[in-house]
Amino acid sequence: MIPRIHKRGPRTIGLLAYLYGPGKAEEHVDPHIVASFDGMAPDPGRDPSDSLKPLERVLDHPLLALPKDERPNAHVWHCSVRAAATDRILTDQEWGDIARRIVAATGIDPEGDDAGCRWVAVRHADDHIHIIANLVREDGHRPDLDFDAPRAQAEARRIEKDLGLRELAAGDGTAARRPTSAERHKAARRGLESTPRELLREAVRRSLAGAADESEFFTRLRGEGVRVNQRRAPSGDIIGYTVALPGDHNAQGQPIWYAGSKLAPDLSLPAIRRRLDHDPEDMWITTGTTQERPHRSGRAQPTRLRPAQARDRATDALDRAAAVFDAEDDAGTAAGLIGVGEVLDALSQTASADVRAELRAAAREFERASRSHIRAGRADQRALRSVAREIVYAGGALGRGEDGAATAAVLCTLVLVAVAAARWHTAHGHAQQAAAAQASARHLRAAYRNAAAPPMRALHDAGRSLPAPERDRHRDTIATVLPDQVIGPAEDSLWNALTATLDQVERAGYDPQALLAEAAAMRELNSADNTADVLVWRLRHIAQLPAPTSRRVTKRASTSPKLAPAPAATPTQFDAPRHTNRR
Repeated sequence: MIPRIHKRGPRTIGLLAYLYGPGKAEEHVDPHIVASFDGMAPDPGRDPSDSLKPLERVLDHPLLALPKDERPNAHVWHCSVRAAATDRILTDQEWGDIARRIVAATGIDPEGDDAGCRWVAVRHADDHIHIIANLVREDGHRPDLDFDAPRAQAEARRIEKDLGLRELAAGDGTAARRPTSAERHKAARRGLESTPRELLREAVRRSLAGAADESEFFTRLRGEGVRVNQRRAPSGDIIGYTVALPGDHNAQGQPIWYAGSKLAPDLSLPAIRRRLDHDPEDMWITTGTTQERPHRSGRAQPTRLRPAQARDRATDALDRAAAVFDAEDDAGTAAGLIGVGEVLDALSQTASADVRAELRAAAREFERASRSHIRAGRADQRALRSVAREIVYAGGALGRGEDGAATAAVLCTLVLVAVAAARWHTAHGHAQQAAAAQASARHLRAAYRNAAAPPMRALHDAGRSLPAPERDRHRDTIATVLPDQVIGPAEDSLWNALTATLDQVERAGYDPQALLAEAAAMRELNSADNTADVLVWRLRHIAQLPAPTSRRVTKRASTSPKLAPAPAATPTQFDAPRHTNRR
């Protein structure tokens, strides 16, 4: 159940005309009062011969009793209360009880107060009501409406429990502003997939993903096709910005502008500057991009990587971020969540067609999971912001071969990261953020299944084509390292890809048993949907194996003994070690 406090207005008759009218799309049916301040307010819906004037006079009586110079201008309070789509249809009596609880909780008409405000609740659809009140009490004073919206939300959570309705997660004031009904209806008339507010929010986030500085952010934002207006002080300094969607106009034909803070709390210019507050060169140092080339802007530019390389580096950075989620470092985790959101935004704009829709949905959900009241540590974001930038610079992936395997690997890691984020939010009582992280994980799983299908098919075929002695030896290795994951005859097909990967690991000069133990120890496996898949991508990532192909594995002349790990290349001072037991 969602109560929404609307902007206060100056005309009671204007809102009544809307509530009792046909609606903007003829959606209003049988408008009538289900509850009122005294239970006797005239109902023009039940007596069509009545005009709206008698009801207006009843509601405005305390206002009109004041001297004209003491009457508040915005005296009309309006709250809509909507049930969830899955809830049963409530009766008029139930909606009336809900209205009385909402006006009592918000301070409009407190229980036991004989001098509260005058109000009525109008129902003109099955799933919601509108409460209209006059903000002058019977005693001529103003009601106490401090925090009326949070109080309405808290009462809605109690109502859901009492009536057996769908229980929504409690918020903490960090969510982005929801589109209004008018915005949704306008978007539907224009055939838009989302409202302009939501489309602009996504465009700003995509432009911010990995941006090195404010100038680049605004350049990329304009490149999204968004209209940008920068507010400047007399000194010429930029003090704010607004954005508008081309073709989105008001009744006067003027563009409808949205300030960044109206899109989301963390998209105001001061919040963006805090995120960008670092030495741009630090971004490359954090992840080991030591080669840079000059740019005519004077800003350091990263060496352009191939899409697969950028995704491979992102997998490393995400693994390190996920480890922080399990540590007692709330500031680091909050920063990591912001960075993960930027990586998702970068992937969603460069993904191949087979995973793009699911990745964009995952990014939309995760943006809620990236915000809480816990202050983020700035330095902890840099590694993830750097790989987000590398992904953007590398461009789009083809979705096959090396690109497809690298995308599957990073998505497999992102699923576990989203699950870890949900677990962290749950432990901190962040219900909405935990639900958003879980929803993001569902979309990431769907994206992973699409991306992983071709390479995993090739690995399954390779595993089946191995000579029986080699296949059995690798399965013995799995049973030794993973005693809890015993391979039975019915499960053979689930582990073929891992068997083939262990064979390729051995061919590359590594000890399969040692490397499998390292991969299993990197992070817990209980949250994985498919343990074998997770281990496949960890092994391939650690050993830097080439992308799986559909070619059959060539039979070796003899069975080789297990080899010692090949010596790893000496890392630079900035590179994370490739072959270590990481957690």
